[in-house]
Amino acid sequence: MSLRLPSEIVVEDVLPTLRVLLARELADHGLTQQEIAAHLGVTQAAVSTYVSGDPSVEARIADHPRTAATVERVADGLANDEMDAYDALAAVLELVRAFEDRGPICELHEEAMPGLEGLGCDLCVRGVNPELRTERAVLDSVREASRVLATTPGLAAFVPNVGTNVGTALPDAESRSDVAAVPGRIYVMDNSIEVPANPEFGASAHVATTILAAMTVDPDRRGALNLATDDAFLAAARDRGLDTMEFDAGYENRGDRLSEQFEERGSVPDIVFHRGAFGIEPITYVLSETGADAARLVAELVAATES
Repeated sequence: MSLRLPSEIVVEDVLPTLRVLLARELADHGLTQQEIAAHLGVTQAAVSTYVSGDPSVEARIADHPRTAATVERVADGLANDEMDAYDALAAVLELVRAFEDRGPICELHEEAMPGLEGLGCDLCVRGVNPELRTERAVLDSVREASRVLATTPGLAAFVPNVGTNVGTALPDAESRSDVAAVPGRIYVMDNSIEVPANPEFGASAHVATTILAAMTVDPDRRGALNLATDDAFLAAARDRGLDTMEFDAGYENRGDRLSEQFEERGSVPDIVFHRGAFGIEPITYVLSETGADAARLVAELVAATES
């Protein structure tokens, strides 16, 4: 992965596009190429290319309505002597800062550095801090879990019709928005595991509910994934000495009911499952410290069912 600063995106993609658009707008206001060159800090030859040639522009910047509004405002101000260089620069900087915060600059930066995907430009806008490092670790855990599941032989047979999801919660998580999971769930296509998207916070309902219930009793149980309930899988878990618990399949107050059962037991089991009900598919949840840990455990248990 190449290391690219957001300032490089601004210099290489944003400013060239803004110069082209400003040059054309200033030309429409009747300014000469020499006057435009003076305003933009470029050569007259460059202005000629901007106005009459076919210069490359970044469409996500050029086509953004905020860009159009800023270019028009700056060009009007410069052409009518209502703006000086300071005012024009301030307007452009305001646009750049807006685009850096979950805008097109953020999108371009993620393309240049895929490792930033899903972080919402928090690194650029807010800088490095412990909370962001924790969020990144949680997202990385779900990414790792997805890779493990996608490469586990035989897993497709255990994916329920509703799909599988895997989640990891932030420490001290209080709601599903504090739990990262895979949007759209993991599903089977042509007997292969398909992961449709990178993890996001708030992308899970049922897995997040199970994790949050577990954390009320054991704050270290921050990861879980769901599978179809399978007797051979449960037998493999028990043979390994893992703690299992059956619960009622109903959705109503499921989190509260799970929390109560965990509290009554005085611990959180490794595996919780139900046998289904009318309109509810039988589902098993594997719990661990992180989603990645749960995925690795699932891979081992799936292998044990085939031995």
